[in-house]
Amino acid sequence: MANFLSLSSCSNFTFVDVLREQAANCAHQTGYCFLQDGETQEVHLSYAALDQRAQSIAAMLQPFKAQGERALLLYLPGLEYIAAFFGCLYAGVIAVPAYLPRRNQNLSRVETIATDAQARFILTTKALLSEIQQRDLSSFAAVEHWIPTDSMDSGLAADWRSPSITAETLVLLQYTSGSTAQPKGVQITHANLLHNSALIYQKFEHSAESRGMIWLPPYHDMGLIGGILQPLYGGFPVTLMSPVAFLQKPIRWLKAISHYRGTTSGAPNFAYDLCIAKISAEQRAELDLSSWEVAFTGAEPIRADTLNRFAAAFAPCGFRSAAFYPCYGLAEATLFVSGGQKALAPKPLAVSVTDLQQHQVVVLDSTQIDSTETHATQTLISCGQGIDRLVIMNPETQARCKPNQVGEIWVAGRSVTQGYWQQPDTNSQTFHMFEGEHFLRTGDLGFLNQDELYITGRIKDTLIIRGRNYYPQDIERTVEQSHAALHSCSGAAFT
Repeated sequence: MANFLSLSSCSNFTFVDVLREQAANCAHQTGYCFLQDGETQEVHLSYAALDQRAQSIAAMLQPFKAQGERALLLYLPGLEYIAAFFGCLYAGVIAVPAYLPRRNQNLSRVETIATDAQARFILTTKALLSEIQQRDLSSFAAVEHWIPTDSMDSGLAADWRSPSITAETLVLLQYTSGSTAQPKGVQITHANLLHNSALIYQKFEHSAESRGMIWLPPYHDMGLIGGILQPLYGGFPVTLMSPVAFLQKPIRWLKAISHYRGTTSGAPNFAYDLCIAKISAEQRAELDLSSWEVAFTGAEPIRADTLNRFAAAFAPCGFRSAAFYPCYGLAEATLFVSGGQKALAPKPLAVSVTDLQQHQVVVLDSTQIDSTETHATQTLISCGQGIDRLVIMNPETQARCKPNQVGEIWVAGRSVTQGYWQQPDTNSQTFHMFEGEHFLRTGDLGFLNQDELYITGRIKDTLIIRGRNYYPQDIERTVEQSHAALHSCSGAAFT
């Protein structure tokens, strides 16, 4: 296996080189296994086969003078999506992953992304193209080429020419969720991807012996960068399934870890809650989770009670609570920002809720927790230490916060991206120089305690009631726990 850590900062090294090296050195090694039914129907893709498919797709794009243009990727999760993504890289085309809504849903989000990215190409499959063409496509008039990549002649690979790209070439527009505003395309370069991949590889302590198991959506940064690109970078195989397969039967996720001896797998907090609720004792008895070394969790608030309940429920299956790996990241910093040390149990911190509402942190000891003489208690989980530069700032005065003082999380480093696609005003507010470095204002709130990062919420989500700051996820959790009939992740607090 090639070692890319020393090359990740080279100006002429790209993710195209990563795949080409793996294809040359481990040609017939299976890089990806996709479970079509979420259980036993396997399809495989070796490094050499992926290299060949990427060349064919790129050779089809290159005659259109496609380098630097944008291609929208409309696929169901699977191996064809991976081939199309790398086909874009091999052509110097900027990939734009997007979620294809169901037939009974409109295409408004996809239309917004296609228009904003000024996509010249839409890559998809023959079956999906037939389905899409039955819809109203008037908003896609600017798209010049609709291309089904699964019906492409593999002989096209002979026509491929390596593109003239560098580490600073844009490789991806990762669109934000758009939950509070229009989706924005985060501009990610090869250098960003390589640096962040190196961080994940080192912090997760990956090796050629690692085994991934991922059901996260490939159009999301955690699914794409953490689930698809990280295994390729590390030279270890990954087993994939669709998010729908997991949601239909959460047991499929843990069965796949058990069967394929997964060492690295993870998801947002809700997925662990779902496993607790939906997997019976009889089903747990058939699982062996002793191979699971890194159970990462992030992308939404991490709840201490979820980690505790999951660890208790699946300890008889060989799961170790020290496998939990809480981490923090966001697309604007490529993906990974902070994380702990592998094989160390998550660090909980009990704090006063009343003081937290004033953006101050008062740490409680065991005699004060939930005592009638003290304020209500909240337990926060550490997201480890920032890998590059991370500071906590007062978002109004832009002065540094002291330890145990809540403020906005700012990060700097080579994973911080160039900003949003064609959003100069937003970029000037979000990405700017501070102390001689290019910093990202994340919009997330948190604090440092003994150099460990704790997340408390988002600036835009904070509810101010009678002068106190409330975080909606805390209200939601309190309501959910008030009655057995209320399910986790089924409500929302708002004003």
